[in-house]
This record gives sequence, C-alpha cells and structure tokens, in this order.
Amino acid sequence: MRLTVSKVKSIKAIDHHRRRLLGATAMSLAAAELGIIRPADAQANETKSTVPPAIKPGTNTSFGPLKQINAGALNVGYAEAGPAGGQPVILLHGWPYDIYSFADVAPLLASAGYRVIVPYLRGYGSTRFLSNESIRNGQQSVVAVDIVALMDALKIEKATLAGFDWGARTVNIIAALWPERCKAMVSVSGYLIGNQEAGKMPLPPKAELEWWYQYYFATERGRAGYEQYRHDFAKLIWQIASPKWNFDDATFDRSAASFDNPDHVAIVIHNYRWRLGLVQGEPKYDDLEKRLAQGPVITVPTITLEGDANGAPHLEPGSYAKKFSGKYAHRLIEGGIGHNLPQEAPQAFAEAVADVAGV
Repeated sequence: MRLTVSKVKSIKAIDHHRRRLLGATAMSLAAAELGIIRPADAQANETKSTVPPAIKPGTNTSFGPLKQINAGALNVGYAEAGPAGGQPVILLHGWPYDIYSFADVAPLLASAGYRVIVPYLRGYGSTRFLSNESIRNGQQSVVAVDIVALMDALKIEKATLAGFDWGARTVNIIAALWPERCKAMVSVSGYLIGNQEAGKMPLPPKAELEWWYQYYFATERGRAGYEQYRHDFAKLIWQIASPKWNFDDATFDRSAASFDNPDHVAIVIHNYRWRLGLVQGEPKYDDLEKRLAQGPVITVPTITLEGDANGAPHLEPGSYAKKFSGKYAHRLIEGGIGHNLPQEAPQAFAEAVADVAGV
C-alpha cells in the first residue's frame, strides 16, 4: 500500500506541496523543490543525501548490541546508529511501546548521515535507576530531564528530537523549556504538554471513554491488573490505537520484553495518576511544571504528524497549530496509519525528521 503525505495545516509552512512517497528518487526531487534539505553531516564536509530511501515497514528487527551510560538519575540503555560525527537525532518512544518503534527509522536516518540515538525511557528495557532510593516518578517534566541528562552524558549540545506518545510530549517539553538544546522537532499528534489542573477537568462522555485505561490505573485494582497482565494489556492498547495495523506476534513480543523492567509498572501508574492530580511529583520539578502549565509556545522548527487511522485520543491539528511560532508544517500520513506512526510508516517519519533537521 502506498502512503500519501498530505499537508493539513501550515503556519510559516516548511513545505508547500503535497508529496507522495514514491521512493528515494521522488523524495529527493521533492526535497530539492522545498529547498530545505542540508547535509546531515555537514560538519564533516561529506556529501550524502539526507533523504531516506524507501523501505517496507518491518524490514529491520534488531538494532545490534545496545549501549548503556549513566545519565542523571539513570543508567540509560540505548541504541545508536550512524556516523559519530553526524548531526544528532534523538528518537523517543511512548507507552506501551519501546525503541523498536524506530527499528526501521534509525537505519534510514543513519544511512543519510545522521547520528541516531534511541533510548529506553525510564521504566523500559535496560534503563535502570542508579539508586534504589530514587522515587519511581513518571511525571511529564522528569522524563524530559532524563533526556537532557542523556544528551549531557553523550556530549550532545543540540539535537533534532522526534517522538510519539510519551516521546512526543517529552520532545515538546525540551523544545519549550530548553530550546537551545533542540535544533528542530518532529511530534506525532502535535502539542502534548499538559498540566494537572487541566487533567482534573471532566470531558464529554465519548472523550472520557477513550481514556478508560487512565481511570483504571487510578485504582489499586488497575495497578494490580497491569502488573499481572501487562503484556495482554499492552497488546490490547496496540490493537485499539492502531486498528488497521496487522502486526504479528514476533513484532509485539520484541517490544513487550521491555515491559519486564522492574520499574515499569510503578512508572506507568505514577504517570497516569499524576496527570489526574491523584499523586504528586517531586518538589524539585515544581518550577518546571509551573512553566509547563502556562502552555509555552514552541519556537523551534517543527513538523507535526498524524496517522489517518489513529485510534488513540488525539486533537485536531487546528487546535494546536498556534502553539508553534517557528517554521511549522502538519502532515497527515494516509494508508491506515495508527498511533505507532514511526513503526507503521517509517519512511514518512524519517522523511519528516530529515526535512525539519535541514531547516
């Protein structure tokens, strides 16, 4: 099935034409028309195309050996691909997903000359807390602090950040609070920065129904249920959020292994309870949360993406377009694409990263 990229809403738009993903040649021509693609590893004065080649989703099933590094409160597990001197790109997953959402995206970007970093968030995969005394905190700001600490540990001053779900919220936060660390951004489902007061406000019944798992997690039964059935629970979310994605058991199992992290349940439950104001975060992050509660505008170049078959709760792009004051474009990715957009449509996701990184 061919994926079509359509521009839905654009402010100071990065691209001015609809483009079809017809393979690397057509993409190169489209990029040339836009005039925004620059060499990913220009620092090394090498001439490589930044436009990722065509790929069939599910082509890659491994990252090779993972790396570990101490960063802030964590020992972070991450995959790395591409030249060490390439322009850095950091890809962030969500819940209930993991780094394999980018198994096809990472090699596409690496082949175009980018240095690609794909970390496990706290509570996933091989990422561990350095201290048993650390609070298993899942509030929104702390995940962003983790990624900034990872950048410091890897000596990355500035990177293009891209993500979906929790990962999209995290790149939004970094771009808003530390724009000097974010060269450009790709965010699935737009502007996702939230606050506890907004989380307390009731929604219309149909909208509340879409958040059923959040209310389930608010109960001790929900915590126990997720602990006992986390793999079945995650698979159900995958099916609901991407109703037209026919993933197989092997694809799911690769990611589900990361949910066996000893802190996974605690982090997930705290995250969703924090959103509803049922639990508090750590006081040392209060100032960050106060700034985020103001709904800060994001100034860095941004492309937002949405799948045409996203079964997870999401807003219409017109509702958040004004949150991006720099160069901005929104793309609708067609072809039955759901919530896990980078895994379902890796070429479109990688193309967006390459486009915005070249601004």
